Amino acid sequence: MGKGSFMLVLLVGLTIAFGSATSAASLPRLKADPDTARGGRIVDTKGREVILRGVNVNSLGQYWQGTSKPPTLPLEKKDPARIAAIGWNLVRLIVSWSRVEPRPGVINTAYLDRVARWTGLMEEEGIYVMLDFHQDAWGPTLAAPDGQVCTPPAQPAFGWDGAPGWATLDDGQPRCFTSNREINPAVRAAWTNFFDDKPASDGVGIQTHYVRMLKRVAKRFAKDPGVAGIDIMNEPNAFGPVQTEQLGRFYGRSLKSIRAGEKAGGGFRHLVFFEPGVLWSLLGSGAPGPFNFDSNVDYSPHLYGGSIGATGPPSRESFENARAEAAGFGGAPVLTGEWGGDPLRADGTGEDYFSQHLDLQDEFRIGSVLWTWKQSCGDPHAATHDPDTAPPLPPWSVYRMDCEGNSNRIAGQYGKLVRSLRRAYVRRAPGRLASMSFDPDTGRLRASGKGARRTDGPLEVYLPLTRARLTLKGLNRVHAKKVGPGMVVWLAPKGGPWELRAKVG
Repeated sequence: MGKGSFMLVLLVGLTIAFGSATSAASLPRLKADPDTARGGRIVDTKGREVILRGVNVNSLGQYWQGTSKPPTLPLEKKDPARIAAIGWNLVRLIVSWSRVEPRPGVINTAYLDRVARWTGLMEEEGIYVMLDFHQDAWGPTLAAPDGQVCTPPAQPAFGWDGAPGWATLDDGQPRCFTSNREINPAVRAAWTNFFDDKPASDGVGIQTHYVRMLKRVAKRFAKDPGVAGIDIMNEPNAFGPVQTEQLGRFYGRSLKSIRAGEKAGGGFRHLVFFEPGVLWSLLGSGAPGPFNFDSNVDYSPHLYGGSIGATGPPSRESFENARAEAAGFGGAPVLTGEWGGDPLRADGTGEDYFSQHLDLQDEFRIGSVLWTWKQSCGDPHAATHDPDTAPPLPPWSVYRMDCEGNSNRIAGQYGKLVRSLRRAYVRRAPGRLASMSFDPDTGRLRASGKGARRTDGPLEVYLPLTRARLTLKGLNRVHAKKVGPGMVVWLAPKGGPWELRAKVG
């Protein structure tokens, strides 16, 4: 052991003092710390670097009802604690424009009350919430009507989620599906009209409606520090250079509107997450067009390399591309709003896709949100097109489902997947986090930082078990909280560089 280091053994009920659950009021505000040279970071009000990791929750979204089974599963009161028990501190909560604004200019405050309720329950477990304005293939009303004629190999399209029917201007194009839900004449027309801000029935452009809606939501959550921020739009369908430029201008309008809403609500500037176009998930590159951004934005591409397009190991190149593209937006932080794959790829061997992906997340020190918490048997992803042209995706969720006959029953979590996801990591680091790695085979976490001040808040570490052996340098004074089968440990910085080594188990 080097000079200035000491070893500490943590055992439940012996050498560790367990505290009470984190309250919503204890979640510090988050903001971006952009850096074009080293890569931007998310930091809290004490200046600690924050690593956010969590899961997408779609229970409050409005999806196309294409079967007799509901397209989503409800949230349960125990879900926030279950999410925290995996070590997660972030939920990307899917919010649907179709529910927020069911009629032009009319905001559904009861729906926002529901969003606020679950946001509060997540915060009580120490979980931040990203409000994700989700869409897939434009909206739930773009399903093919009875009698839709499609030229083979195309077939009648499903509906998905996102825009309300009143904002769906498809110019009467066929609602037909081939191999990609976005390559659908009606979907393409709806997106073209959105980017062109074509007017709805009240004479106001549909993009203008969307931007105004964001302002109302930002105002509602303006004072809430547990809301990490707003994701402007999930995987927008911007194809080609013209729409890529239009996407950037749309982001500029949206950011300005969100900031106006926060000001009107007497709050503060939250993070605003912006995404590239939908093809990024397949190609692993392709930034949106330029826009007027401020210092509190976060770039949020979906790092699906190795699970969408081709099956293989996670794509290091996509991580590098994400960081390089973020540099073009002032060195914004990177947080991948979606990643994941077939849960059966968590096989407990060196080929475990999830562990490999998390290794890259540690190396690049970025946040992430897994797709997804629960998937109903009636989710459009689970529906069956012609398997020769468009087989359904496997259930990319933490939970296994029994979908036989009329059943829509949760059959339990994917155990190997959860074991891969429950791994040690630094959640808050005083100063700047310099390195972080975890070996699931040996249970060893290594992390280091620099530039810590005594006045910074403590280092916060998640450990998947309540038995650990720590070797510390530049850190002291232990406090911990039991979280499910694991714990969160806080260590105060002495100032300057610090190092942590933990052996879990």
